Amino acid sequence: MRPLFVSIFNILGAKHSETGVVLPRRNKLYKSQWVLGGRMALPLFEGFDVTIASLQQQTLASPAIFAGLGLHTGQHVRVAVRPAAAWSGIVFVRTDVTDLDNRVPVSGEAVVQTQLGTVIGNDDKVTVSTIEHLMAALCALGIDNALVELDGPEVPIMDGSSEPFVQLLDRAGRRRQDAPRRYIEITAPIEVVDGDKRASLTPADGFEVAFEIAFASSAIGRQRVDLHMNEAAFRKELSNCRTFGFLHEVEALRRIGLARGGSMDNAVVIDGDRVLNPEGLRRRDEFVRHKALDAIGDLYVLGAPIIGRFEGILAGHGLNNAVVRELMARPEAWRIRVPAEETVMDMARAG
Repeated sequence: MRPLFVSIFNILGAKHSETGVVLPRRNKLYKSQWVLGGRMALPLFEGFDVTIASLQQQTLASPAIFAGLGLHTGQHVRVAVRPAAAWSGIVFVRTDVTDLDNRVPVSGEAVVQTQLGTVIGNDDKVTVSTIEHLMAALCALGIDNALVELDGPEVPIMDGSSEPFVQLLDRAGRRRQDAPRRYIEITAPIEVVDGDKRASLTPADGFEVAFEIAFASSAIGRQRVDLHMNEAAFRKELSNCRTFGFLHEVEALRRIGLARGGSMDNAVVIDGDRVLNPEGLRRRDEFVRHKALDAIGDLYVLGAPIIGRFEGILAGHGLNNAVVRELMARPEAWRIRVPAEETVMDMARAG
């Protein structure tokens, strides 16, 4: 059975599931002969901060093992994020599923639902939900390849942010692999619009994330964040910002099978103009920062870091995935950059 996902790098001629556009074949694997070591800044191309560590693909040095409740299912799920071979990407495996294909590789086309979270699935309709906070942590820490084994349908929500995942990945450690990292460079503007909601990708020298939200509740109001994003910025500016919701919506969500595991232990809860959590907010603008965190995780389904600027206005998971799919359908709006290859050529030219 052909897998559901279609990699942005290795297209086998399949049509995009929504647009019918045939995506380009990009199946050349680049292999650098330069042995990389140490960590130093390299002037690769203007404005883009590349380190030697960022030139090579990475996986975990050891498994990261944890457990917790799913935000929407309320189920207790055990997870092991394990090292994986170069070029394998991020693959989720449902160990509780034994009679169907239980592997769900991450890709833009694997996203099958975006209501209050990002859900991926395969051709056998095996799904994994609420992947975005873990995906954001994997992206920020430069983990290209990992096998995520879980014995239930949803990634645990932990405290509602990416910080627990960052801490777990830190303890597991990272191992550089003998394969160059590929980046998706945005070369032309991409935009999707839904009423007053908008999400876009535009060219930039590095990875930038901007987000704007507006709510009637004075506990939130209008907030905006605009950040040049790298690992240090993610750790400092976004990683501990929690998901949020309104008390009056909880019962309605539970009637449709969502938010069964939600509590003030794993979300910021708002009632009218008040934040109900006894500890209050971690940041005054925690709400919009969490939306930026979500966007980073949602974009990482593309399978590689982005060189470009993402901007979301009143957007959510659905629009985030819509801009991913629009990018996949517009091959003229992006190209693959392989910094390791370019650095080797720069060194050769320099003698």
